[in-house]
Amino acid sequence: MPSTANTAAKSPSKSATAPAAPAVASALDAALTDLAIGSAAWSHLTLGQRARLLDRVRATVVADAATWADVAATSKGLGPGHPLRGEEWLGGPHAVILALDAYRRTLAKLAKGAGPLDGVKTDAAPGGRVRVHAFPLDPVDALLLSGHSGEIWLQPGITEAEAARSAGLAQLHPTTPGGIGLVLGAGNQSSIPILDVFYELLAHNRVVILKVNPTQDALVPVFERALAPLIELALLRIVTGGGDVGAYLTQHPDVAHVHITGAAPTFDTIVWGPSSGAGAAETKRRRAENRPLLQKPITAELGGVSPILVVPGTWTEADLQFQAEHVATMRLQNAGHNCIAGQVVVVSSDWPQRDAFLAALEKAYAAAPTRPVWYPRSAEKLRAAAADYPSGQWFAGGTRALVEIDGDQDAAALERTEYFAPVLGVVELPGLGQEFLDRAVAHADDRLAGTLGANVLIDPVTQDALGAGFERAIADLRYGAIAINTWTAFAFLQPTLTWGGFPGSTIDDVGSGIGIVHNSLLLDHVERTVVRGPFRPFPRSLSAIGRPGTFSALPKPPWFVTSRTGAAVSEGFSRFQMTRDWAGLVGTMLQAFRG
Repeated sequence: MPSTANTAAKSPSKSATAPAAPAVASALDAALTDLAIGSAAWSHLTLGQRARLLDRVRATVVADAATWADVAATSKGLGPGHPLRGEEWLGGPHAVILALDAYRRTLAKLAKGAGPLDGVKTDAAPGGRVRVHAFPLDPVDALLLSGHSGEIWLQPGITEAEAARSAGLAQLHPTTPGGIGLVLGAGNQSSIPILDVFYELLAHNRVVILKVNPTQDALVPVFERALAPLIELALLRIVTGGGDVGAYLTQHPDVAHVHITGAAPTFDTIVWGPSSGAGAAETKRRRAENRPLLQKPITAELGGVSPILVVPGTWTEADLQFQAEHVATMRLQNAGHNCIAGQVVVVSSDWPQRDAFLAALEKAYAAAPTRPVWYPRSAEKLRAAAADYPSGQWFAGGTRALVEIDGDQDAAALERTEYFAPVLGVVELPGLGQEFLDRAVAHADDRLAGTLGANVLIDPVTQDALGAGFERAIADLRYGAIAINTWTAFAFLQPTLTWGGFPGSTIDDVGSGIGIVHNSLLLDHVERTVVRGPFRPFPRSLSAIGRPGTFSALPKPPWFVTSRTGAAVSEGFSRFQMTRDWAGLVGTMLQAFRG
């Protein structure tokens, strides 16, 4: 049986709600039959054999990494020489290599009779929580990403002993099969569907049928080669197609579980049925009777409206420029087509440097390299933003908007609509210091849609002055990922951390989703990830030597959209992760300093 059921080629033109054609259904049935055999094979692999299998996958990913990054960049309209092509290295093969290495380390520990948390520092976080210091765990990460750290906060009441006992998830019982999981792949970042496949296998012992989003069809041959060791053992099948394929698979009796990365309306259609058209009335009845259409478990990552809380302090001109470029990156990376893109900047109306910061932000936002706004329906989203906020400023040929909400404007559309396109808003609240921070946290929790990620920018002097009040405010933020002086995408990229919405969502009110992914330590009872970065890059970070977590040897990060050498440095860092070529790394670091 071929590794890919090319259902898209066999499907006649039809609406997404039409049933799958007989030939399509037959191909999907055959793929599921293969996976049933693969599920039995997976349950017979020892932990050591699974680790060695990941080594084989690593080798095939490395072999196709350059093609992977090139196809992904080209599919998004980033031709040779474009300064943002490096995004497709970091968001593609780089992320996958990091994950494979991290999962392999966990399997190796378990195979030796140790636990994933052995040798990992834990301590107390506010509110009776255990905090796992999950990044950096590799000395190389500590060197390259100095000043960056990551913590996993467990749910209140979970003890260190309980965390240690449960760490390992399904790999504590490797002979227990988990059945077949359906992964409905994301369409925006090429690593996401692959990372979701890994998590199904390792956290749940589920073999996977991966339905690729049509935006990533060009990458299917790359995925087939990169994941060939999993496909050969029938642990994975990759299929393509439209809504008819997804609908058939979600309702298939051989599929035990569904995982989707996408949007809440798609989730609701899968779980309850269509919200418009002929089936809308029946969907409404199902909801009223709590009678879901989907009769199997589902997890999801669904995005949201991410805040950027700018805590007022005394910043230098260089600070204002750097953090303005930082905020612009949070919105413009991947043309804004990220579930974790920053969308609402919350600033203090009482901050003496408010005007200077907003001027720096406008300049950075306007000056970032132009690129296609490529994701489906983006033009529609931009038109909606223009209609909602006709006073907004437009840049880059009308492809990116900056909206400053004044006292007479309604911020509801900005705060409740995930535009998934280059729309950045600014909202003002009164106050300074702790008063502002507490008000901003409550605003983000209560007014903004979703709970996937929140960003906080604060200078070291102000953070020190707030003391324990700052950590209490972080604990009050109800988000699955919180980034302090870095972007929440850093949490996404590091596999030892966790990714997903804040716990508490249900199929009735799904918010940013249900469950987590990545999580290479295979921890249970996770509440959130908190990442911290340096407020200033090298060499200005030299002034912070001696203060933990504030010094960085990294100049402007290569993921900044304003980095002049970001493409070369991102590729160089990725190649170093693959080869550990220190001579090559020296050249990459020299390019980084020129960025």
